[in-house]
Amino acid sequence: MAVEQKKVVFSFDDMIASLRRAMKTFPDLRTGKNKTYELMDAASGAFSVFFTQCPSFLSHQKLMQQKYGLSNSKTLFGMRDIPTDNHIRMLLDPVSPSLLGPVFEGCFDAFSTSGHLNSFRVSLGKEHDDLLIALDGTEYHTSDTISCDNCSVRVKDHYTRYLHSMITPTLVKPNNNTVISLPAEFIIPQDGNEKQDCEQNAAKRWIKNHKKRYASENVTILGDDLYAHEPMCREFLSAGFNFILVAKPESHKTLYEWCEGIMQEKVIDRFDGKKHLIYTYRYVEQVPLRNDKDALLVNFVEVTVTERKSAKQLYHNEFVTNHPLTDETLPVIIDCGRARWKIENENNNTLKTKGYHLEHNFGHGKQFLSSLLAAMNLLAFLFHTMLEFMNKKYKLLRTALWARKRFFNDIRTLLVYLPFKSFDTLMTFMLEGIKQPYGLETLKVPV
Repeated sequence: MAVEQKKVVFSFDDMIASLRRAMKTFPDLRTGKNKTYELMDAASGAFSVFFTQCPSFLSHQKLMQQKYGLSNSKTLFGMRDIPTDNHIRMLLDPVSPSLLGPVFEGCFDAFSTSGHLNSFRVSLGKEHDDLLIALDGTEYHTSDTISCDNCSVRVKDHYTRYLHSMITPTLVKPNNNTVISLPAEFIIPQDGNEKQDCEQNAAKRWIKNHKKRYASENVTILGDDLYAHEPMCREFLSAGFNFILVAKPESHKTLYEWCEGIMQEKVIDRFDGKKHLIYTYRYVEQVPLRNDKDALLVNFVEVTVTERKSAKQLYHNEFVTNHPLTDETLPVIIDCGRARWKIENENNNTLKTKGYHLEHNFGHGKQFLSSLLAAMNLLAFLFHTMLEFMNKKYKLLRTALWARKRFFNDIRTLLVYLPFKSFDTLMTFMLEGIKQPYGLETLKVPV
């Protein structure tokens, strides 16, 4: 589908302005006269560390301020002063990560208005194409000594482990390695509940808080076997969402008993550009998800992928969905169901292993600090994704410096040694600098 792009100005400066508007709503609970540092500077400083992927960014900017009389912390992130790490942790501990929600929504709105959102839509045989939102939980802090009131507790063999985790909803699409991060929902003890919070409850809260925003976009929820149970499926449907969920036989015995002997079969030979793959679909519609006369009826499809030449099995899985199963929709539904893994591969693993250091303990605190810093890390990842779509110079740089590691290493090094008037100035400097060393003399720098 061609992307209808509209002229939307959503630059780095726009993003930082949106972030700072949200920061103005952060509560400052200090009651004494000692207010050496502003809360805005503490929040901007914390975010700058994640965006630059440089844990020592602020200490370098202090030295730069002394040498040049200005620093990138001021020109890029709007900071007046640079607080100490302890001040940042103390000031941000009472701040709920939910206050960053408007920034995530602003990015989504700009992405939609620009027309780029349409490139993520898939046709599932209905009047309107769907967006795919994958749900999955991930841990971002574990310790056997450090804990707070918002920690979950895991006890096994008399061994106690404290942890923080969250649901990281992500916009995905088959055959597309780019994902769009949406506001997270944190798995934390809930007021009035004796039991610990869990991934399913967090998912239900996310649906309740965001259904109004996303239901109009024709969303299909993707999830693993944990979500493929009637209460969760009804939550999706009541919110106006469709679903494609993994359904394993060991946890869905009744479903598999109903499917036995009544499934249809369809075989398709698909060429992936290198080899022929045989897709065998076995499917049936309107079967009960559990053993009850009022059980929710779902459509079930099982897929097995084998290599035609060797007959080697490459993939097998089972899904339940509310989408109709037809000759046209079967391949698409399976491709969408398999795209669920992108939340793990392209989102969570990127945040943990590609420079964002999600699992590093930047600060634990006693209230919200750990979850707020995790939300800022997600937001930094989203900002970089948005820039790659909507900033010509950024996109050109990412293409020329194809290795993510090299791209961020160059940015970190430049921001440590040189002050830049703006993010756009930094991008221009980098583009001009890579022309000759990389044989890119003809590289055209956008105005």
